[in-house]
Amino acid sequence: MKKYLLLLILLPIILFSQQGKDDPVLGAMSSEVQRAMKELKSDDGMKPYFIAYTIDENSTYNISSTHGVLNNSSFTKARYLDVDLRVGSPKLDNTHKIRERMMMLMPPPPVEIAVNDDRDAIKYTLWLETENSFKEAIQKYPKVLASAALNVSQTDTSNDFSFETPVNFYENVTHPMVDVKKWESFVQDISKLFNDYPMITDSYVMISFNTVTKYFASSEGSNIKHGRTYIRISIKGSLLAEDGMDLSKYYAFDAGNENELPNKEIVEKEARKVIEQLLNLKDAPVTEPYVGPAILTGKASAVFFHEIFGHRVEGHRQKNDDEGQTFTKQINLPILPDFLSVYDDPTLEKFNGATLNGFYKFDDEGIKSERVTVVDNGNLKGFLMGRSPIQGFAKSNGHGRKSPGNRAVSRQGNLFIKSTKSYSFEDLKKKLIEECKKQNKPFGLLFDDNEGGFTSTGRRAVNAFKVIPVIVYKIYTDGRPDELIRGVDVIGTPLTCFSKITATSDRTSVFSGFCGAESGYVPVTAISPDILVSEIEIQKKEKGTDKPPVLPPPAKEFSNGEIVK
Repeated sequence: MKKYLLLLILLPIILFSQQGKDDPVLGAMSSEVQRAMKELKSDDGMKPYFIAYTIDENSTYNISSTHGVLNNSSFTKARYLDVDLRVGSPKLDNTHKIRERMMMLMPPPPVEIAVNDDRDAIKYTLWLETENSFKEAIQKYPKVLASAALNVSQTDTSNDFSFETPVNFYENVTHPMVDVKKWESFVQDISKLFNDYPMITDSYVMISFNTVTKYFASSEGSNIKHGRTYIRISIKGSLLAEDGMDLSKYYAFDAGNENELPNKEIVEKEARKVIEQLLNLKDAPVTEPYVGPAILTGKASAVFFHEIFGHRVEGHRQKNDDEGQTFTKQINLPILPDFLSVYDDPTLEKFNGATLNGFYKFDDEGIKSERVTVVDNGNLKGFLMGRSPIQGFAKSNGHGRKSPGNRAVSRQGNLFIKSTKSYSFEDLKKKLIEECKKQNKPFGLLFDDNEGGFTSTGRRAVNAFKVIPVIVYKIYTDGRPDELIRGVDVIGTPLTCFSKITATSDRTSVFSGFCGAESGYVPVTAISPDILVSEIEIQKKEKGTDKPPVLPPPAKEFSNGEIVK
């Protein structure tokens, strides 16, 4: 039996590819994790049972312009190291949450590591951080044992950690050849469009080329190098309305390589649309609080599902007794209308030609990404899992994610909402009007775009959400034209909102962004159809007290010498 166990431990090392051994970063990580597991122990004989190193390398070109003037053109490259070192056992280890009321502290900044591929320098930093992590672990573990002995047991007593099959994967991550001068001229030309609208007091156009390379090595025998490039063109404008309300509009193009980027004419068209929408918003009436029927178009619906649903099916929240645990006991029970299904698929890099932010080959715990069916025809089927088991789900499904400096927890990747009860968008609007008439409402609402949202999933705060729309219309039942309004926030509680979804459209939209939670900011995407809800609640948006500028903007001088105030 002992020989068999020894073979299981040695086999991944034998299979470690020659490319991985020759790579100065991954090679250093692999040798140091083996050395630490063999030699590291405390004076009383305590040893780690698991060690993993994660190195995130970010290579970024940022080029931005405001009012036709270049204000940033820079390249940065940095590497950050995280050490996951565990003492005790998978059943109970030093990472176990201690249930005591403590002041929330910001995590320490991530540890920077050499970027020049010096194997000895990398090993030195790995050694120091392993030593620091080991000292922290052996200091915390007795507190975990004391807490387990003195406090009431958790509802879910699953293990703290799951052993998984080791993975060896190596790819050369390519970096784009960025024509800096070309893109400097590009963003300057687009940003000049805002010069003709001095009431837009803040604006920028930016392009970012961000190549992320991830290295992972563990004592289980995993050795992984993988990565991808994100490219984003961002356009943003802001102004101050007469009543002091800050108004802003943002639009982004995402791509995986330069060939997928739109041409200059398309970007210019969207920039002009941003300007037009801002000017229209400035003069739009502020609406009053409202409860009634509404349509959330695809991007608004995508954020809606990401915030109020997606975070509640992240696996680690089901085990934490400080969480609201909305769906913990609902497996195989209906939680959404029976015409809706939900799955998360980080293995997809594209959808209908759109680049998906939530794509990744391996998560930040060394597990291959998987498609996970969360809801099937309204019934809950599973959770997004990292390597923290929960009752009924003992293994990871490749959703352990983090940003540098944080510990990985289960997070969303590409969240898809599918419907079997769909109509054309025009028919969906007709159904909205029918629902308004049924409720004796003079109008319904159409949420056409938003800037994000947030949710509270814990027990110490109200288990609620807020989605922050930007473009909202009143849809009147008497045939009047649709009316743009402003000053709206969507609020509510999750279970109530899910029960109000009555139909969807047959078109889908993609919303990509970055989601912040306890393991930091990670890239995500949500893909959803337009949805009709029989009831939604809005409240007035916060506004400031400042007035628009008192002094008129400076006169503008054109190339022909004409001056216009």
